[in-house]
Amino acid sequence: MATAAAAAAALLPVFGVAHAAEPGPSAAGSLQQAFTDAAKAYHVPQSVLLGVSYLESRWDGHQGMPSVTGGYGPMHLTDTRTALADFPSKGMGDGADDGRGDDTRPMISTATAQAPDLAALPASYTTLDRAATLTGLSAGALREDAATNVAGGAALLADTQKSLGEPLSSDPADWYAAVARYSGADDTATAAAFADDVFDVLKQGQTRTTDAGQRVTLAAAPAVRPAAGQAARIGLKQVNAAGTECPSGLGCEWIPAPYEDTGGGDYGNYDKADRPNTEKIDTIVIHDTEGYWDTALQLVQDPTYLAWHYTVRSSDGHIAQHLNTKDVGWHAGNWYTNSKSVGIEHEGFLTDPGTWYTESMYRTSARLVKYLAAKYHIPLDRQHILGHDNVPGPTASYISGMHTDPGPYWDWGHYMALMGAPLRATAGAWGGVVTIAPDYDTNQPVYTGCVTTAAVCPAHGSDAVRLYTAPSEDAPLVKDIGLHGATGASTTGVNDVGARASAGQQFAVAERQGDWTAVWYLGQKAWFHNPASRPTAVNSIGLVITPKKGLASIPVYGRAYPEAAAYPADVPVQGIFPMPYAILAGQRYVVGNVVPGEYFYSTSFDTSNQKVVRGKQLYYEIQLGHRVEYVMASDVTLLPSVLGAPR
Repeated sequence: MATAAAAAAALLPVFGVAHAAEPGPSAAGSLQQAFTDAAKAYHVPQSVLLGVSYLESRWDGHQGMPSVTGGYGPMHLTDTRTALADFPSKGMGDGADDGRGDDTRPMISTATAQAPDLAALPASYTTLDRAATLTGLSAGALREDAATNVAGGAALLADTQKSLGEPLSSDPADWYAAVARYSGADDTATAAAFADDVFDVLKQGQTRTTDAGQRVTLAAAPAVRPAAGQAARIGLKQVNAAGTECPSGLGCEWIPAPYEDTGGGDYGNYDKADRPNTEKIDTIVIHDTEGYWDTALQLVQDPTYLAWHYTVRSSDGHIAQHLNTKDVGWHAGNWYTNSKSVGIEHEGFLTDPGTWYTESMYRTSARLVKYLAAKYHIPLDRQHILGHDNVPGPTASYISGMHTDPGPYWDWGHYMALMGAPLRATAGAWGGVVTIAPDYDTNQPVYTGCVTTAAVCPAHGSDAVRLYTAPSEDAPLVKDIGLHGATGASTTGVNDVGARASAGQQFAVAERQGDWTAVWYLGQKAWFHNPASRPTAVNSIGLVITPKKGLASIPVYGRAYPEAAAYPADVPVQGIFPMPYAILAGQRYVVGNVVPGEYFYSTSFDTSNQKVVRGKQLYYEIQLGHRVEYVMASDVTLLPSVLGAPR
């Protein structure tokens, strides 16, 4: 058996160590060969190496850019110090605005949090250093070259297997504990969940073209299962899972947010409630933290800050629950949405160059959402599974301050597929609706503002398509008058959602011309490139609303509050204020939900004063633009979206 040093030396002629920061596509099949060579050199089963890499990165190299937790390359070798030096943290949490979104009791926050201590980073954040020592390969090559990175990951797996006292077996079943340890998790449940997912990938097999154009295949092995006793050898700490609401098999712990009277009539950082007995939970909101894991945990435990229900860690998919789902978190910036939703934060940053999330994060989050959706009978579609950037401002004055996470780099198509709700065609062109569904890796619209306002962001896969006023990329972008005013223009800014449609969102078709499709969007006709040879949307069918006959236009609203007559004398009447947008006669918008006018009155630490006010006025939630909005059912006609007879 070759030593690690000898194996590394043998690999040097294969991989080399001097590479450009953004290497071009490698020769066809070279990444697949890299897995073969590294597995042989370090005596790791190739299927195990491929499975671990798939759970970390889906075999993508991300042009040598770090993940949100400082991981590099297909094996997600972590070098957090270098990542932070190259891309310093710009955020300290995702709560700069009023997370309640309720003018009746604005939040007062004095929260602060400390940045990560680089001198005290745990070993799981510096695995690239260990890989460099084991292989003799340079840190730069391990960061920047995908094949070299694979060699480093193989060396780490082999070293972990030996540290557990296990042989370098050719049988994948003998590697379960080493795979679990590779996750970097510090608790047994999260490490086991990672290993379970890896072995699930091994059973099912995978084939994928990476972001560098490499075709990689892992053959299915349906009979593979961990050898007896392997799970018991993980040997990490147990976490406090008591009281958590998570699906079985996930690493979840209870880290509660405080509910305290902070004086002066203020309290934080959420509201006690009794959902769904008092109000239906019909929405799940996906956020990114705009901060690191430790920062997010500091903030959610501060009674003067905001609280959300769950946080998911990027490096290994570990989940912390902070609120019971029956309680109302302050996370969405719209009190109506808060009172009807569960908020899930994901460790990460929207605008950092090269921002990417691990497959383990996507998978555990998707399992959590699927579990919650089943528990509360929430449809698995993009008008019920919202991004924070899809939540409407409650009134016009809020629009410009609404958050834009998780942003255009979150892979909604993959995320929905992991929930068992892939974005598929459900009709032909006659269906009258399209579901946005670009190929994430090859769809790379230009964004600006990741570092400075005018600077172009690094090329990156995106879930979003850009919308124009005419069927040409030379035409102006469609306008968002609520965001930019009557005379302002939409931009390519990474935080500008004014002319953007994201994967899974559905819009009514207005027109088609050649390779272009127009949809109704923010009261206007909006065009996006949708060639048959490389479609960015699929045809669908559904229910749509249109203004009632005789109405030239109708208003839209950012919240579905009851009519004034529904309020009891001891609850202040909440105004029903139209947004700056209008829906004109003949336009159509896809319906996601029908809801009664409802207001959750909770403005003090004393929960005995709480009331839920319900009215007779019904509303439809619609996909008006990038954000959802509401229309009164009394203003519209509900129709099937079909444009003509099926052919």
